[in-house]
Amino acid sequence: MTRRVLVTGATGQLGTELVRAAWPSGWQAVALSRDALDLADPAAIAAKVASEPWAAVVNAAAYTAVDKAESDAVAAWRINALAPAAFGAACAAADIPLVQLSTDYVFAGDKMGAWEVGDPVAPLGVYGASKLGGELAVRTSGARHAIVRTAWVVSPHGSNFVKTMLRAAAERSSLRIVGDQIGSPTAASDLARALIGIVQRLVQDAAAPTGTFHFSNAGAVSWAGFASEIFRQSGLRGGPVAQVEVIGTADYPTPARRPANSLLDHTAITAAYGITPRQWPQALADILDELIGTVK
Repeated sequence: MTRRVLVTGATGQLGTELVRAAWPSGWQAVALSRDALDLADPAAIAAKVASEPWAAVVNAAAYTAVDKAESDAVAAWRINALAPAAFGAACAAADIPLVQLSTDYVFAGDKMGAWEVGDPVAPLGVYGASKLGGELAVRTSGARHAIVRTAWVVSPHGSNFVKTMLRAAAERSSLRIVGDQIGSPTAASDLARALIGIVQRLVQDAAAPTGTFHFSNAGAVSWAGFASEIFRQSGLRGGPVAQVEVIGTADYPTPARRPANSLLDHTAITAAYGITPRQWPQALADILDELIGTVK
C-alpha cells in the first residue's frame, strides 16, 4: 500500500521540491495548490484531511509577503495561524502526524550566536507573529507534530534572493545589499529531504521525536556576503556578475522589521533525527548548476 502524504503549497519553493524529491519506494507526495484547497476555509481543510487515509500532512504553505503582511494582517493570520490550527485539529482527529513549517521571524534577532529551539520568541512584525500563532495552534492541537523553523529559503524556483540577484546583475553592474543582517541560506531541496526523513519517522515510529526543530544550511553570512558568493559562483559558470556595495539596514527601509540575526541552531534536529545540514555554499552551487549550468 502506498503511503500518501498531503502537502500544501504545491507551487512554492518547498512544495515544488517535496514533489520532485526522491521519496522512498511506497511513498507519494500529493501536493495541493491554493486552487485545490482554500487554506482560508477551515471546513475545507478538515474535509480534505478526512477525505482519505493520509499517512501524514506537511503544511508548507504560508503567507510569506513579509512587508505586505503589515497592512494585511487578517489575511496573514488566516493562512499562517488559523490554517495550521485547522490542520492540527484534523490531524489529531485522524490520528496522523503533522509537519508544520515555521520561520526565524518568530525571534527578535537580537541574540549573539545561533537561535536554539527553546530561546524566547519575540516577533518584530505581523508575519512573524502570525507564524508564531501557527506554532502555538499546532502545539495545542493534540496532533503528533514536528514544527520545523527555517530561514532564507532559496531554490531554482519561484521568487527568492538567488534569482533576484542574478536578474539584477544582468541589468546593473553594481548592487547595494544590506550587510548587517546575518543568517544561513537554506536550499529548498535540502529542507525537503530533511522533512521527508522526519515524515517517515513520525509515520513509522509512534515514539519518534516530536516538538520544535530548526533546519537551515550550515554557516553564517550576511545578505551582502551571500550576494558576493552568488556572483562569484555565477561568474565561474559564465553567468551574470555584479559588484556589491554594502549598506546598512537603515539605508534600506522596509515596512516590516527584519531580524538582525537569523542564525538557527541545529542541535535539536541532529540529536532527534540525525540530520546534519551541509554548508550553504555547497547548496548554492547545486542551485546555480540548475539555473546557469555547471562550472566551465
